[in-house]
Amino acid sequence: MEEVENKSSYWLKSGILNVLQNMSGVLFGFGGFFFLVRLLSAKEFGLWSVFIATTTIFNVFRDGLLRSAIVKFLSGASDEDKPKIITSAFTIDGILTAGMIILNLSIAHPLANYWNSPEIVEVFYLYNIVYVLSGVLTQFNCIEQANLRFDGIFVTNTINQSIFFAVVFICFIFNIHISLFQLVITQIVGNFICSIVAYFYVRKYLVFARGYFKEWINKLFNYGKYAFGTSVSSILSNTIDQQMLAGIISPIASGAFNIAVRIINLNDIPSNAIATIVFPQSAKRMETEGKTAIKYLYEKSVGTILAILIPSIIFTLIFTDLIVYLIAGEKHPDTVPLLRVALLYSLFIPFGRQFGTILDSIGKTKTTFYMVLFTASFNLILNYYMITKIGIMGAAYATLISNIVGFVISQYILKKELSVNVFNTFIYAYHFYPEFYFKFLKPKLIEYKIIKEKL
Repeated sequence: MEEVENKSSYWLKSGILNVLQNMSGVLFGFGGFFFLVRLLSAKEFGLWSVFIATTTIFNVFRDGLLRSAIVKFLSGASDEDKPKIITSAFTIDGILTAGMIILNLSIAHPLANYWNSPEIVEVFYLYNIVYVLSGVLTQFNCIEQANLRFDGIFVTNTINQSIFFAVVFICFIFNIHISLFQLVITQIVGNFICSIVAYFYVRKYLVFARGYFKEWINKLFNYGKYAFGTSVSSILSNTIDQQMLAGIISPIASGAFNIAVRIINLNDIPSNAIATIVFPQSAKRMETEGKTAIKYLYEKSVGTILAILIPSIIFTLIFTDLIVYLIAGEKHPDTVPLLRVALLYSLFIPFGRQFGTILDSIGKTKTTFYMVLFTASFNLILNYYMITKIGIMGAAYATLISNIVGFVISQYILKKELSVNVFNTFIYAYHFYPEFYFKFLKPKLIEYKIIKEKL
């Protein structure tokens, strides 16, 4: 009974904390977007959206290969092995960053021609500095996460987003035009400051070893290569619609879709937060408690997310027109129908996100890789076909169908591997509300009442 209480307390406290942490970062990012969409022309905003989608793919190349591998191996490593793992991780990170810079330089001109926007070339060149700084920052955050600490991650994410927000907000208030080049400079400043801040949070865990540790480099790489493929396929699946809209129709169409995605990202805060909690916990529980505990983790985490997500989706569906108008103004009328379809497929995001997290943590990265590769390929083909046939709405319908197909396949795999029952997620979602009240809210109210009476 005590163990169950501890588990419930863990999910309530950690879940709420991480939701709030992710919310602050996302809200700053969303605030920056709110003013940016008003500062830039429709074409500039569309170009910025597709540029960020492209550079994000490259970041995922590197982070996907290393992030889950570092957390998995470092969280259960001995004191003797930890310095070797950290040194090996930074070695791989340096090699990957160099490769990313070379690749980024080589695609700048072709993409500028494809988007009919020659001014974007110098923006690509400047972004190489961001790659270097974000690589260091990601390493620090992974090391902290492996030690079940999230404070530094929260602080650095918030600082990074707030710097970007502050610059955009000031430009909006004083009616100062900001170029895409200057936006990248803002990102450089933010990543530089955050890297310094993150160091102070992680320095007590940051112990290096001298030498080249082939064994650990191979372990990190062999584990991470499938997680890498999963991350790449996933980000391609999530951005291919915007990329195709920019190429087949125009950057303006891509910008309209990006606005819908931004709003969906607000609903996706719980998924990101809970995934951060689940991965290191599931990696440890697999070693000590076996698959039964992992089954509970999946069903409980998805249920917690759904409990927070569903009311938000209902609210957004009811007030879609008003929300789009308040957020993006009148520049992007196509966003309203796009958002309604996007809200439907956002219901499947928690299932897919936690599917990848759980399978990676139990060593089934290969299964996750093939699963995401299939859905990404399916999404790519479906997007091309539907965009060419019905235009901008084709991107939304293609993504919805891809998510439904992915949901069916992933639940079959989870049923086979862990005996997961999808209906249990809705039971946990239903029980979340009384648990939240009796185990978190009610004690706080009693504590407040006692303090008030003493005063």
